[in-house]
Amino acid sequence: MTSKLTPLAAGIALSVSAGAALAELQTKTVDYTVDGKTFTGYMAWNDAYEGKRPGVLVVHEWWGHNEFVRDQAEKLAAAGYTAFALDMYGEGKVTDHPAEAQAFMKQATGDLDALQARFAAAMDQLRQHDTVDSSRIAAQGYCFGGAVVLNMARLGMDLDGVVSYHGALGSPVEPGPGDIKARIQVYTGGADQMVPADQVAGFVASMQNAQADFSVTSFPGVKHSFMNPGADAVAEEHGMPIGYDEDAAERSWEGTMRFYQDIFSQ
Repeated sequence: MTSKLTPLAAGIALSVSAGAALAELQTKTVDYTVDGKTFTGYMAWNDAYEGKRPGVLVVHEWWGHNEFVRDQAEKLAAAGYTAFALDMYGEGKVTDHPAEAQAFMKQATGDLDALQARFAAAMDQLRQHDTVDSSRIAAQGYCFGGAVVLNMARLGMDLDGVVSYHGALGSPVEPGPGDIKARIQVYTGGADQMVPADQVAGFVASMQNAQADFSVTSFPGVKHSFMNPGADAVAEEHGMPIGYDEDAAERSWEGTMRFYQDIFSQ
């Protein structure tokens, strides 16, 4: 009889036989439609793990659905989850220029109902995948995506947990006690000019008022976009106050893996 590992044993699996697990990685580009617009997502899973497993939605930075977010989906698949890197902009909108990225983000966030509909449609794609236990779903996001997953939690969407990496923490949505179903993890940079200390404090107060189960980890001296290895090149080219931080990135990822093991084992 052949024995295969579950997602909760992912840490051991990767440390012992990372090459074998990665050899079974499967990916698929998925086109789907929301309100007449075409969106393109990226599904990743690992056949080294048997049966149904938790699913994780991955929300891109303000640049759009690019290679970085697909890499994050593949990392999750290697750890034993099925991941869906969704598309919040649609119609192939992706850029490497900050001005265009800002325009894309403003357009997407201008209609919260539409944003939620796009997220819900992507969640349906993930839940319907053959490998996914539809009762165990989480979401993680980076920069713009971090703000998105936090807002989906504020809106009471049926998620076990959400993780925000250097995402904006302010929001027009003010949840009341009991509105938030998901457990929340936030990772932010202590020197992030886009998420200053007063915004962090406001988030903490809001979450406490909502009686949410949450944690915030702030890394001293760390800038915005610390999870993305490409941030330094962007900072140099465009003069942006961002930067990759290997230690913060690794600690955030390790914390996320522990978080998922915890919420999905309950």
